[in-house]
Amino acid sequence: MIRPILGVLGLLAGSTLTAQDFPVEPSRPVSEPVEQSAARSTPRPPPSTVAKTPAAVVAPTMDAVAVTPVPVLAEGAETTPLSLLGQSVRPGTRAELRWASGQSFDGAVVTTPVIVVHGPTVGPRICLTAAVHGDELNGIEIIRRLMNELDPAAMSGTVIGVPIVNFLGYARGSRYLPDRRDLNRSFPGSTTGSAASRIAHSFFNEVATNCQALVDFHTGSFDRKNLPQVRGDLRIPAVLEFSRGFGATAVLHSPGARGMLRRAAVEAGIPAITFEVGSPMRLEPAEIDLAVQALHTLLHKMGMTRSFRMWAEPQALFYSAKWVRSDAGGMLFSEVNLGDRVRVGQRLGKVVDPVQNSERAIVSPVQGKLIGMALNQIVLPGFATYHIGVQTDEQQLIEAAENAPENADAAAASGDESADIEDGDTTPIEAPRDDEDIER
Repeated sequence: MIRPILGVLGLLAGSTLTAQDFPVEPSRPVSEPVEQSAARSTPRPPPSTVAKTPAAVVAPTMDAVAVTPVPVLAEGAETTPLSLLGQSVRPGTRAELRWASGQSFDGAVVTTPVIVVHGPTVGPRICLTAAVHGDELNGIEIIRRLMNELDPAAMSGTVIGVPIVNFLGYARGSRYLPDRRDLNRSFPGSTTGSAASRIAHSFFNEVATNCQALVDFHTGSFDRKNLPQVRGDLRIPAVLEFSRGFGATAVLHSPGARGMLRRAAVEAGIPAITFEVGSPMRLEPAEIDLAVQALHTLLHKMGMTRSFRMWAEPQALFYSAKWVRSDAGGMLFSEVNLGDRVRVGQRLGKVVDPVQNSERAIVSPVQGKLIGMALNQIVLPGFATYHIGVQTDEQQLIEAAENAPENADAAAASGDESADIEDGDTTPIEAPRDDEDIER
């Protein structure tokens, strides 16, 4: 049994709104958000009398790592100026700082914006990052829009937003750095390694370690699209509790591969998750709107803002996941849409071989919901085409992960997702491989 988890990251004990755990369908905002007027707003919860971050982050495969707790201060206590990147941000203000993200081939220093909204009263300090892969655009707009909507004078705590971490990749329209290295396999980095390792070290130590929680935005990779979903190592109580704060957003267990920003953050004692939203090289308004709403929900639940936008559905379902692969090469044509519920044996699409003038159907081996899929394209045999989420009980999912940590770690070490568990059974579902939509 999982012991009840006391507040995490400023998830305040006195909150008037608690996490709701199980939605029926993917989240959809209601047509009219609750306004911040007295008649329609939900009051900001009072500060808790307990530390706002857990005393430790513990996983079966990690040593206990101390997490610095938020100081316990009196209600409404004023905060102090924030020191970041060699500058000071006064309470109740917004500032745009610059982080030197690397050098171009001509030796010019490349900088990228770091936006800080620092409230006048104490509260959690949360970091939002995007474009660690330079071709993943949705997260850039999500962070930009959220930071513009926050009122520093009416907020508790601090939000630090970095819309474009991998500026060198973003400027080239590439997920990778110019040397073809993956920045999201380089954290926490070093001062003497490759260019990717040095950039990762700089960002991790100058920005990420100043956070008490971290949300890293990604999209599907290699012409795949993801239903909005939160991924984290749910064996860790602090991460599990953090994952509940995003409203009606699907939650998947995934330890993450070594070198990922969010895994490095967790190993440094900072609860962190990946928020997958949509597909690469595209800006998708519906997915962006949903993610912005999820962030507003998180900030309200952490006691940082007064505004709260209602969800049409309760809190997310927890999923195990199954990748379905093509057994033939050719042109992929899908017959289902992202978010569809599918049954065992249902035809999901077909692969057409134009040389042999033949077709081969792809059918679902499980019943569940389509949480990720490849866009229509040319595929090779073995290509991961459909990602099916199998609804499971939160407790069963966590217990399964804890009972077989070696499977999860082996998958993570090889750069794959965790060996997920199908519908509470103890038989691991096949994990994605290196060509699939992991948080690459």
